[in-house]
Amino acid sequence: MTHKIIQPDNWLPAKGYANGVLTKDGTLHIGGQIGWDANKKFVSGDFVGQMKQALRNIAEIVEAAGGQVTDVTRLTWFVTDKREYLAKQPEVGAAYREVFGRHFPAMSMVIVAALVEDDAVVEIEATAHLT
Repeated sequence: MTHKIIQPDNWLPAKGYANGVLTKDGTLHIGGQIGWDANKKFVSGDFVGQMKQALRNIAEIVEAAGGQVTDVTRLTWFVTDKREYLAKQPEVGAAYREVFGRHFPAMSMVIVAALVEDDAVVEIEATAHLT
């Protein structure tokens, strides 16, 4: 088996990248997800709304590959506004738990000047291990 591209059925096609790549050893690499939906429309302009959607996107990609969020072992967050992230910690935690429950993989956060999509304020990439 070569690597398998993972694309949820109801999503618009990715252009120039893959949303997920599943390797033959069961490692699922998930490209950076932002706060837009399956139709590439932003669901919110604020950090918490975009973060929650990005996590939902990750969950949907993992499920499309046959896994579940508890298979996620790493998240890397790219955030454009550190102050907003820190100011909204209670809301961030609640939104995270709505999608990932009490599953907490290894995480890193990087503060960036901007993201490729102008309206994006957070991008999250992930790795999962499917058995």
